[in-house]
Amino acid sequence: MSGANFDYEEAFDRNIGWVTADEQRALSAKRVAIAGMGGVGGAHLLTLARMGIGAFNISDLDSFELANFNRQAGASISSLNRPKVDVMAQMAEDINPQLDIKAFPEGINDANIDAFLKDVDLFVDGFDFFVPDIRAKVFRRCAQLGIPAITAGPIGFGTSYIVFLPGRMSFEQYFRMEGLPKESQYARFLLGLTPKGLHRDYLVDPSRLNLVEKKGPSSAAAVQLCAGVVGGEAVKILLGRGRVRAAPYFHQFDVYRGKFVCQRLFLGNANPLQRLKLKMVERHIAATLALADAQKSGLPEDATELERILDLARWAPSGDNSQPWRFEILDGDNLRIHLRAQTDEDIYDYNDGQPTLLSGGMLLETMRIAASAYGRLLTWSHEESDGLNHRIAVSMVRSPVTADPLLAAVKSRSVDRGAYHRRRLGEDDKAALTAALGDDLRIHWHETFGDRLALARLNARATDIRLRIREAFQVHRRVIDWSHDLSPTGIPAKAVGLDAMTLKIMRWGFGDWRRLERMNAMPGSTGPAILQMDILPAVHSAALFTIRSATPPAAGRHDPETLLRFGCALQRFWLTAEQRGLGLQPALATAIFAHYGRHDIDFTPDEKIRAKAKGLADELNRRGLGADDLVFLGRIGRAKRRLAYPRSIRRPLSDLLMQPAADADSAPHRHGAASGI
Repeated sequence: MSGANFDYEEAFDRNIGWVTADEQRALSAKRVAIAGMGGVGGAHLLTLARMGIGAFNISDLDSFELANFNRQAGASISSLNRPKVDVMAQMAEDINPQLDIKAFPEGINDANIDAFLKDVDLFVDGFDFFVPDIRAKVFRRCAQLGIPAITAGPIGFGTSYIVFLPGRMSFEQYFRMEGLPKESQYARFLLGLTPKGLHRDYLVDPSRLNLVEKKGPSSAAAVQLCAGVVGGEAVKILLGRGRVRAAPYFHQFDVYRGKFVCQRLFLGNANPLQRLKLKMVERHIAATLALADAQKSGLPEDATELERILDLARWAPSGDNSQPWRFEILDGDNLRIHLRAQTDEDIYDYNDGQPTLLSGGMLLETMRIAASAYGRLLTWSHEESDGLNHRIAVSMVRSPVTADPLLAAVKSRSVDRGAYHRRRLGEDDKAALTAALGDDLRIHWHETFGDRLALARLNARATDIRLRIREAFQVHRRVIDWSHDLSPTGIPAKAVGLDAMTLKIMRWGFGDWRRLERMNAMPGSTGPAILQMDILPAVHSAALFTIRSATPPAAGRHDPETLLRFGCALQRFWLTAEQRGLGLQPALATAIFAHYGRHDIDFTPDEKIRAKAKGLADELNRRGLGADDLVFLGRIGRAKRRLAYPRSIRRPLSDLLMQPAADADSAPHRHGAASGI
């Protein structure tokens, strides 16, 4: 059908009833400016076109790409790499070929704002979240020209929107962003748009909000809701009927939560309570930016593929974030890993450096996954052990392999010491996790409340031991980082799972062993830490788990190559949990001190403590939870609230590289497993 044969009244007849015929004709004479034709902007255009609005000014300087497919109305195979304004104009004209569309393919800038707003009856904000400057300028000019304006954001599975009318509170008076750093503008726009934060409880992976790369999660459902609420408000504004609750009113509708909120935010972001919230949000954004910056590769553009693979692999977990590895690159396909155990000076590196070798296996698995992204197949062999030193030969040759699906989980995986939902894992989750362990390891799930509490009590006995001995105190004082929320060489104090008061007491006690020893002599002195680190986490979990070797070790210990294989499997297990949105927290102290007690090892001069370790080993054995075959244990569940920080980060790759043929003594000199890998 050509534009000449198009019957406007018939096309939009089904609108009549909600609007009158005269009002429908009035809408056909209205012009709406929409900035941005991507996420919400494209949906706004199509919705308003179907409502019969007759003219539009539209802008966007981008073209459609594959990453737009999940939410953008114009994104399809046929529109790939085509300018968004052209695609959306064509789609709108297919709805109403009589439309008058003025396109601004160069986007909106200082030079064309007035042209973009010329003869406009309503402005609709479809700008990307990450362009606060130009958004503020357009809203300011709308206020000066007396043009009504709406901003609606797709938040979670809902929408948040605010209307700005001439002569009422302006965009700047509400958000108060002018002259602030961009990070503060992000915080003020987000919090001003969503004062109630209905979406926060179900954001399962905060790491996907990447302010450095300027991208974040968004859903098609939320985009469509944005278009719906803007369509309804547009009718009221353009026809001059119905109550419009303009700023300082805000509106939030969340389908996932089943809630709608429309409230007046007195003074906008200058509201005293809002200002307190802003401080927290700004701190969170600053920390998120710091984490994203830490996770960026610091490699030069001419870095080799092996260096790029290692740069990702360095995010493998290790006990107390010790990173007990150094890399010796031999050529374009081969390298050698140097591991050094710390059994001689670290009480947690038990059984001839078993945690070090498990960490080494986790590194190897992470390297294999990283290598797959470059079409390389990784093979390795344990070359030799020289006391505490281990050398592993690694080859990464080109092969027709595809990128491993666990690749995206490598950087986001971390120890999650927060509260989990108590809902049991699904059978599909348990099947995937069990399969990740392979044939060498066996997992036992402790899911009932009684089973979780029973294992938590054993973990508590191990915690009581390690809080009372000088040998563990020395490790704790070295690895707990009191200065950084993102620690490249240890564990941030705020990440150990203790409340602020207990942390203050701990920090004071860590100043001197004799001081801590006197504290430990007080009745119940370790109780608060045990409650927060063992009992409550077990209560707030889907399950606790123990992982044992399928074949018991000979003479009380597995050989190095076997432990490296176990580490590979454990990393697949952990990354699979991360991929499935599950939090995980290891708890190795129970296995460590039970080992010392089982083998009558004098790990501390205190006979009473050694007797406690012996009792712990006996109880593990009595309950059938393992002996020397116990490799790994911890807790798992779907986190109630995932926090991107505080957490451990990693040393830069340059700190981990060795020159070829370097002396093995230059390998790392610290390791531990006190707080989990």
